[in-house]
This record gives sequence, C-alpha cells and structure tokens, in this order.
Amino acid sequence: MTFYSFTGAIEQGLVFGLMALGVFITFRVLDFPDLTVDGSLPLGAAVSAVLITKGYNPWFSLGPAMLAGFVAGMITGILTTKLKILHLLASILTMTALYSINIRVMGGRPNLSLINSTTVFDPLRGVVDKLGINPWLTSSILFLFLASVVVIFIIWLLRTEFGQALLATGDNPGMITSLGVNTHFTIVMGVGLSNALVALCGALTAQNQGAAEVGMGVGTIVAGLASIVVGETIFGTRRLTVRIISAVLGSVIYRLAIAVALSVDIFTPSDLKLITTILVIVALCMPRIKDHFRNRGNRSNA
Repeated sequence: MTFYSFTGAIEQGLVFGLMALGVFITFRVLDFPDLTVDGSLPLGAAVSAVLITKGYNPWFSLGPAMLAGFVAGMITGILTTKLKILHLLASILTMTALYSINIRVMGGRPNLSLINSTTVFDPLRGVVDKLGINPWLTSSILFLFLASVVVIFIIWLLRTEFGQALLATGDNPGMITSLGVNTHFTIVMGVGLSNALVALCGALTAQNQGAAEVGMGVGTIVAGLASIVVGETIFGTRRLTVRIISAVLGSVIYRLAIAVALSVDIFTPSDLKLITTILVIVALCMPRIKDHFRNRGNRSNA
C-alpha cells in the first residue's frame, strides 16, 4: 500500500466516521435498524452541491444539507411511531423514495459536478500551506476536526436529560414510558439527528470528490455497521464514551483494511463490494471469536 493510499484511507475513514456516528445513534442508542442512511447520504450531497452551484457559500450549504437529512430521518421515525410501520420497512420505504427525490434535487440528473466550484477546502489550503503542512492534507485535517467536534457533541448530548431519554428508549422503552417520557418523540428526533450527521458526511464527501451522485449512498449502512463493530471489538464496549470514539476509529480501521486488501494483487477495484462483505462478516464474527477464546482460556485456568 502506497503512502497516498494510506492517507486517502485515513481521510475517508474520518469523513465516514461522521456517518458511523449517525448509525451509532440509531443502532446502538435507539436500537433502531435504519436503512434511511443509504438515501440521506446522497441527499446531503445533492443539497450541498445544488446550493454551491447556485453561488451559495459552501459552509452555508452544510446547514440545509443536515436539515434535509434530519427531515428524512424524521419521516422514517413518523412512519414507525405514528403509522405503526415496522422500523426496518419504514426506513426502506424512505430510502427508496429518496432515490427519486435526490434526482429531482439535482435537477433531474443522476449526478452534479462541483468542478471549478468553491468548496470548504479551498480557503483552508492556503492556511495549511502557511503552517508548513502539505496542502493535500487539508481534507484530513478538516475531517479530523469535525469528527472531534461531533464526538464531543454526542458525548455531551447523551449526558443531558434528552440524551438519557434516548438511551432509555433504546434500552427499556416500557420503563421510560411509565416515567412519562414520550418515546415517539425521542425516536423521531433520534433518527432525525442520525440522518442529519449522515447527510453532513454526504455533503462533505461530495465537496471533497467534486461531485454529488445519486448512487453514492449504496452500502452506507453496511460500512457504518462494520465501523461500529470493528471499533467496539478492538476498543471495548464498557464505557459509552469509548464506544462513541471507537465508532470513528473503527471507520478509519475499516477503510485502512479495504486499502490494504485492494493493494494485494489478487484483488481489483471491481472486488470492492466483495472485500466489504468479507470485512463486515469478519467484524460481526470477531466478538464471538473473542468470547470463545476468552471462555476457553477461563476453562483452562479453572
């Protein structure tokens, strides 16, 4: 693996770490399997790209992109809580609808180029260059900063009264309902927040790669789950703070693993989906493998 591939994997791992944090909120906090993210990621990319091409500030475009993702998540939550549609099916319905919506957002086109458009990275490259840092590391530095801010925000949020309600809703909805908490509200807001973070990831990814594409969200949920499981397997699950941080670190490790696999001669770029599937299977099996060897060691010591 070349140094360029290594830094590229770090860069992707950090930006998709934002997506992993969004998936963490639904899957680990709310215990809500949400496939909306496969549609909300390109939704965020589409909204941001359209606003940039219309002359709006690229930083400003991130806000509406997150808002669009938040609304998409809210729709899934409302379908589940108010219309009593199974959460998995509700998220699939929203994701399917978003495919057409994303094309409409981009003016009926499946993609929208941002070449020759100003992005959030352009003004930062001069600053990074003045600091004596290679300008092409600008994206990684910005993604690291944003991922750190979001991690701190989520840690703070889950310590608030609303955050505790989110945790209780996912852990024991019957108990928290008996205490007078509206679990419908927490689910809708939690799924909305999750997809807002995923949409932010999509907006930044589009600006970084120079285009928004309707199919760029395919496999988002798989990558998010793999990142979470890899992080928890390596760094543990005892403390909530560690689990939140491990989601981002797991995303980086996951992208590095893909880069390493692609550097092997037997694989080609067309094998990316196969490599991703294998990595996800290994990640999901790792906790059981660890438990097996731990129990085996305990029996040997007994």
